[in-house]
Amino acid sequence: MMLHAASALCLLLVAVSSNLAIAIRKEKRPPQTLSRGWGDDITWVQTYEEGLFHTQKSNKPLMVIHHLEDCQYCQALKEVFAQNKEIQEMAQNNFIMLNLMHETTDKNLSPDGQYVPRIMFVDPSLTVRADIIGRYANRLYTYEPQDLPISSSQRRTTSEASPSGDTSCDVIILKFLSPGELLEKAMAGLAEWHIR
Repeated sequence: MMLHAASALCLLLVAVSSNLAIAIRKEKRPPQTLSRGWGDDITWVQTYEEGLFHTQKSNKPLMVIHHLEDCQYCQALKEVFAQNKEIQEMAQNNFIMLNLMHETTDKNLSPDGQYVPRIMFVDPSLTVRADIIGRYANRLYTYEPQDLPISSSQRRTTSEASPSGDTSCDVIILKFLSPGELLEKAMAGLAEWHIR
């Protein structure tokens, strides 16, 4: 009888633990993608080297976003970046996109140090555009949520000559919030890139 009770208890424990395991597996978890929350509709590259390859092949600039999951400033920037449809469309259509939580071996991507959030641009000639900076003297490549574009009515398209002399290049220049009109300077760098 004691053996029968022990067997029944053992079977009960097995049944409970298997049901618990099934319940845990059924929990919905958001899929882990390369976007890491920066925009699931954007095509993201996995590595810096892959980004450089696609930048050169597509003649689109590479935007490299350095961030950390536990950084409150990164999270605030990510939230605005991911929710702004204009930014999402521009990122998808005009850039090769990479977000990194670890530094690359390319020291050119950290000209003033390794900090987050940090956004760097690499043009199709594979030149890191260290001249495209934000408004902070101590963190030149940091942008904040208020530095992002505010409306599509402030977008203007112009034709300008690229460094190669091509005047047919469509250039997207965005008007940004003061005081620094930060990313406008970055987007103005698109004058050198053939973006259509």
